[in-house]
Amino acid sequence: MKLNIVPPRTGFLWVRLGVRVFLRQPLALSVLFFLCMACMTLATLIPLIGTVLALAMLPTVTLVMMAGAAQAHLGERPLPALLLTAFRTGRERMRAMVVLGLLYAAAFLLVIALSALVDGGEFASVYLGTKAPTQEMVESASFQGAMWLSIVLYMPLSLLFWHAPGLVHWHAVPPVKALFFSIVACWRNLGAFMLYEIGWLGVFMALGIVVSLVITMLSIAGLGLAAATSLMLVAAIALAAMFFSSVVFTFRDCFGAPAAEPAA
Repeated sequence: MKLNIVPPRTGFLWVRLGVRVFLRQPLALSVLFFLCMACMTLATLIPLIGTVLALAMLPTVTLVMMAGAAQAHLGERPLPALLLTAFRTGRERMRAMVVLGLLYAAAFLLVIALSALVDGGEFASVYLGTKAPTQEMVESASFQGAMWLSIVLYMPLSLLFWHAPGLVHWHAVPPVKALFFSIVACWRNLGAFMLYEIGWLGVFMALGIVVSLVITMLSIAGLGLAAATSLMLVAAIALAAMFFSSVVFTFRDCFGAPAAEPAA
């Protein structure tokens, strides 16, 4: 395993590759992402540990989408069997993925807990779905402060875990070392990752404008709220799947192409 340093313009290339590979298999990748989110949603229904379990699943979700995008890039159709990706490389790596997930859940909950020091836990309650937001609450200075603190703290957290699932799964790197290598890779390629984020921001804004225009046209045509809601849901799933599909290209250019997944 070798860390590669890429030029900043590679960030825009990662965005284009994510969009392109999604358009090769839009339905398959959207279904794969939807199934991942469904699994996380079902996990939240488990009493006491549901939220922690759902958070711990996110590194595996990232890995599943990386594997799906890698298959689509090779001209293959990503199948729902990829949900078992983390279980196909033996107990040791599966255990490492579980540890990675628990580390992520603990770190994320720490970020949320720190935000509670600012507003008494209102933002945390809203984010975790245990309390409905009100306009007065959302507009309060303490709530805004807690939200921005969470965003600032989450940025280094996301860099720590960005490459970690791929490093654990494809390179058998221990979880803690994977976190270290991940943030080093992101830092050494900071220019590319900054343009990557800017590129995705542009995609989100462009798609948001298109969806807004279509919703306006649907309203004029009298098709109602149901059609607009359905369109927004489909667009959100597609955009999220597109974004997650691009992650594998950041990994490929930093650490090398991932190995092919075994057949289902």
